[in-house]
Amino acid sequence: MDQLIQTLIVDDELYSRDELKHLLSSFPSIQLVDEAASGEDAVIKALQHQLDVVFLDVEMPKMDGMKAAEAIRKLKHAPLIVFATAYPQFAAEAFRHDAVDYLLKPYDEEQLQETIQRIENKLFTSQQTDKTKPTGKLAVDADGEIFYLEPKEILYMSRVDKLTKLITKTGEYETKIPLKELESRLLAYGFFRIHKSFLVNLEYVSRLTPWFNGAYHLHVDGHDEVLSVSRNYAKALRQRLEI
Repeated sequence: MDQLIQTLIVDDELYSRDELKHLLSSFPSIQLVDEAASGEDAVIKALQHQLDVVFLDVEMPKMDGMKAAEAIRKLKHAPLIVFATAYPQFAAEAFRHDAVDYLLKPYDEEQLQETIQRIENKLFTSQQTDKTKPTGKLAVDADGEIFYLEPKEILYMSRVDKLTKLITKTGEYETKIPLKELESRLLAYGFFRIHKSFLVNLEYVSRLTPWFNGAYHLHVDGHDEVLSVSRNYAKALRQRLEI
């Protein structure tokens, strides 16, 4: 991957730092540049490194994670903040510091994967803003032929079993290319993961309908199927859609 996310882990417990390091090592976009055992050390290292994201514990002696986050957010090029803690009661305060996410220990690997995706969406979309939109077509090998699809013509994609279905304005295609790989290729074109099984072109989102337990139903222009938005993606989706 060309773009690596410069990452700092902050936790006063060595075991917790090692656990998170191990989990993050499975994500090719993450590059761990340093770690810190206190809030004070976190601020110092945020000054020393050009960081993209800080995974920050809350309960630490002297300067706790909230105070450290407040200091880090004042930096000229402030990194994103992800709180990683065993205490759920600080979540509301965490989001007042514009936290990307709030992870609870012991870490859930699926939730961590969703957190990394939020980070990638925020950082890579932001980096793309001032660049010329990339050109090219998506090559899909299906039914023994290669089809070249314009990304702007794709409404959404869904993964069923071992096949990915691509729904376009003019037809449907099936390919063995994993949804995660397609997501990586199409990130700069405004596609967004709304569920582990759905990737949608934000250009065609017309309506969100609250469904159950924080989840939504999503409606796409030009197609009747209603798509499910996982509650884990709902907040980030609304942030991307709304002015």
